[in-house]
Amino acid sequence: MWPLTTLFVHTQLNRSLADAGFVIFMQMLGGVIGQLLGGGLYYRIGVRRLLIGALAASSVLQCTLVITAHADWWLYVTTMTVLGLTNSMSMPAIQSFIGFRWADRREELFNVIYVANNIGVALGTAMSGVLADISFNLTFVLNGVTSAGFAIFFHRFLRGMQEEGRAGTHPSAQEQAGTEQARKQAAAPDLQLPDSGVLPERSIWQKLAAYRLYLFMSIGAMFVWLANSLWGTGVAPHIADHNMSFSMYSLLWTLNGVLIFMAQPIISWLKRTIAKPLTAQLTWSAVFYGLAYLVIWFVPVYGGFVLGMVLATLGEMLVSPAVPAFLAARAGREAPFYMGVAGGITSVGRMIGPYVLGIMYDRSGLNGVAVISTWIAAIAVMFFVLHAWVQTKEQKQRNTKNHSFDTYS
Repeated sequence: MWPLTTLFVHTQLNRSLADAGFVIFMQMLGGVIGQLLGGGLYYRIGVRRLLIGALAASSVLQCTLVITAHADWWLYVTTMTVLGLTNSMSMPAIQSFIGFRWADRREELFNVIYVANNIGVALGTAMSGVLADISFNLTFVLNGVTSAGFAIFFHRFLRGMQEEGRAGTHPSAQEQAGTEQARKQAAAPDLQLPDSGVLPERSIWQKLAAYRLYLFMSIGAMFVWLANSLWGTGVAPHIADHNMSFSMYSLLWTLNGVLIFMAQPIISWLKRTIAKPLTAQLTWSAVFYGLAYLVIWFVPVYGGFVLGMVLATLGEMLVSPAVPAFLAARAGREAPFYMGVAGGITSVGRMIGPYVLGIMYDRSGLNGVAVISTWIAAIAVMFFVLHAWVQTKEQKQRNTKNHSFDTYS
């Protein structure tokens, strides 16, 4: 449904691109709040209640769009805002659960889940363009059904983990953690006792003060996703305005999903050569995004969109798993909080991007959107470079301290 939101507002509700951008703005505003809530509630209500509750609520809201999307404009906007909140609440919970439960394989698993998610995107967008030519309501209903299926899956999966944990069948998790706290987390994801040592001891402001850990990386990712709104608020209306079918647009996202699966060897090669550390992966992701927008700027035809999607997909494959992997490795038990904060900051780009670029499209068409997206990607490169420099500097300081301690000892 998500790649087609702009087309739905523009073609079915007969509203401007600025209005379409406003809908996505409000949806992403809900997403910002949802990311922060998801990170903050991870320990308080437990991963089981958080995941299943958020997915179930998303399912109901997606199905109600069959009515609310057509009944009243502000009712539609409100539904999309709340849907953005519930959908985003599950994200830091999934990432944190993986980072804690399988600490020795988390970078690999972040990438596996990212790839699997985008196989779903490829299948979903391939279907959605065809279904949209019939009825947008079909996309709403099928999204509700799949979200409900995901909630049922997590209900069974996490219940099975609890039962296995109580039966003592998690030796690997115990060996990894080595503490009673981690054993309880692995066996009972809903654990929420405040005296168990699970809740972070530092205040929110103390955690936010550690800005070097998350801020520059998050701002860089925010600019990446702000510029990436070009697809929904530049390419999509351009295709519609040139009388191409909705399927032409959904095929671009199908290509995105297929590449995420098929281009893994290319990404593995990049990670072995020019993008070994996670900080370098972030920087190169923004470079690929910038190249994609340059192509669309100079070649504003469907062939240029295809090449641009290939380059942007390479950037996406580098940035999406790298952010949670970096925080899971560096933030320790406070990773859920920092994943929520980083996700919230990142979502600001998704929030304002469609609105800003929608106004730009109304004024100067695809050319203006491509120009501003290229410059925004360049800003993202600068923030990722700054993040890498800060991390390198801190690592050198830690190494110096450790060396001094060893010498003294």
